[in-house]
Amino acid sequence: MGWDFHSTFFHEGPILMSKTILKRAVLGAAMAAATLTATSAHAATATGTAKAKILRQITLTNTSDLEFATVISGATASTVAVSTAGAVTCGASLTCTGTTTAANFNVQGTNNAVVLVGGDASVTLNGSLGGTMTASLAYSATSLTLANSGPTGGSFQVGGTLAVGANQLSGDYTGTFNVTANYQ
Repeated sequence: MGWDFHSTFFHEGPILMSKTILKRAVLGAAMAAATLTATSAHAATATGTAKAKILRQITLTNTSDLEFATVISGATASTVAVSTAGAVTCGASLTCTGTTTAANFNVQGTNNAVVLVGGDASVTLNGSLGGTMTASLAYSATSLTLANSGPTGGSFQVGGTLAVGANQLSGDYTGTFNVTANYQ
């Protein structure tokens, strides 16, 4: 019995080749599994936090008006100034009588919150018998911290300087202005 070329080449060869292919397939699968395991080993997780701060709606209330009092005009133009504390300065050639007050505004909202305040820079006053005058406005604060207790929360005042014309037309003069209060 000798060596048979035909049986060795055709019968044992494909078996040897199949074993080699099988070994390579197993090796490839092992490498793929190792790659997946390596990727999973490097994955990380984290958590986040959601936050919200709720503030009460701001309430702004006018508790007194800006009163320039009664003014007797003169032959020359001048001014009447009411400070944010309510003190009056009556200009030359004018006579000022009666009560003066700064406008006062109460602010309510969330305790200890900072509120920015402001508003119109001037107001036009229209006379009941005709005529107009303009007042520049001054605010006692640009911001305030609402108090810890009490119904007011905080307040600010508005004063102004009224320009009175020479021989200003008589009458009752009124005008409105806007103020604002917003959380910082």
